[in-house]
Amino acid sequence: MIRTMAVVGTGLIGTSIGLALSRHGTTVHLLDKDEVAARTAAALGAGVVAAWDDPVDLAVIAVPPGAVGDVLAQMQARGLARSYTDVASVKAQLARDIRKSAHTPSSYVGGHPLAGRERCGPLAARADLFENRAWVLTPSESTSQDAVNRALEMIALCGAVPVIMESRAHDNAVALTSHAPHLVASLMAARLQHSPREAVRLAGQGLRDVTRTAVRDTGLWSDILQANAPAVAAVLRELSDDLTTLLATLDDMSTAPRDLGSQELEPMVDLLNRGAAGLAAVQGRQPADGETHVEVPVAEGPGQLVRLLDALKTLHVEAEDVVPRYSAEEGTFSITFAVPAQRAGRIVVELGRAGWNAEPVDPVPGTRQQEIAQAPRTHLVGRTRSDAHSIETADRG
Repeated sequence: MIRTMAVVGTGLIGTSIGLALSRHGTTVHLLDKDEVAARTAAALGAGVVAAWDDPVDLAVIAVPPGAVGDVLAQMQARGLARSYTDVASVKAQLARDIRKSAHTPSSYVGGHPLAGRERCGPLAARADLFENRAWVLTPSESTSQDAVNRALEMIALCGAVPVIMESRAHDNAVALTSHAPHLVASLMAARLQHSPREAVRLAGQGLRDVTRTAVRDTGLWSDILQANAPAVAAVLRELSDDLTTLLATLDDMSTAPRDLGSQELEPMVDLLNRGAAGLAAVQGRQPADGETHVEVPVAEGPGQLVRLLDALKTLHVEAEDVVPRYSAEEGTFSITFAVPAQRAGRIVVELGRAGWNAEPVDPVPGTRQQEIAQAPRTHLVGRTRSDAHSIETADRG
């Protein structure tokens, strides 16, 4: 059991970890070369800024990727903790560096919580930042089981879902799902720098969505991209190929807008169709083990579904996670959604108090929800705190 831990680096992620663990009674010690940041985190309730003698159970190195290796070596040299992990969003190069520089590589397991906000710093931290979010661990051949188990317990206390991956597979995945999208957002945002004022005044939610993750902390992101350059470049080359094809079609449309047949428009239509399929894959992403499906019948009448969606939002179930269902035979309309098993009972009770007849159900046959529920889940590890001590190792930003 983690009774004491240290967080080295009190930015958004480090402070959020401190807040999450502190609320479970863990004594969290905060370290940061920026004393103002450390004391801000402490004032928020993320831990204490104080000296201590004995090694803590676990230390989290929450500094930029390029600094993790050196900071880890320093903390191990002073005997800060029994086990160590980090939160850097790039793992392969870091793993190679740590094998060379760490005093005891067996006490370290790589980590990366897939959570964040547009804001940074301790004042942006939240105790619930990691709830129901994936948290990758990348143990190496030399990583001890004790190091993995302590990291798993921390993840469970944060309410996150642990995912065990190999370092290179992790870096390839985040290049596609995080690093390249941030760059694309920056590319689009850069178009706005010198745009006419009238154009900016017309900016709607679509533009805000596209540019929302544009890089703000350029120093951090330069570090991340340098560490994962090959994987990010591979994604952007594929994107460049698609853009080249799309540009050719648009140029043809500009010169002969009414003379193009379906064959000439096929590359553009194909790209749009692939985009729609990719969006559907993300929106219907595979739920974690330990999730329960809940069904709620919706009575006829205007505003009933809106009222239900409002009730669900207060229970942290978003509209995009809801799957509607209509039974022509029964003449009934209902919605279903998946939530972590430990939350399902409370959600059913709260909806019942609000007048909704909610109940746990199996996934609806013939729907995307059933396909998701039946999909393989080989890389997802159970959420519960008791599981954190029994799982064997497997193979920001």
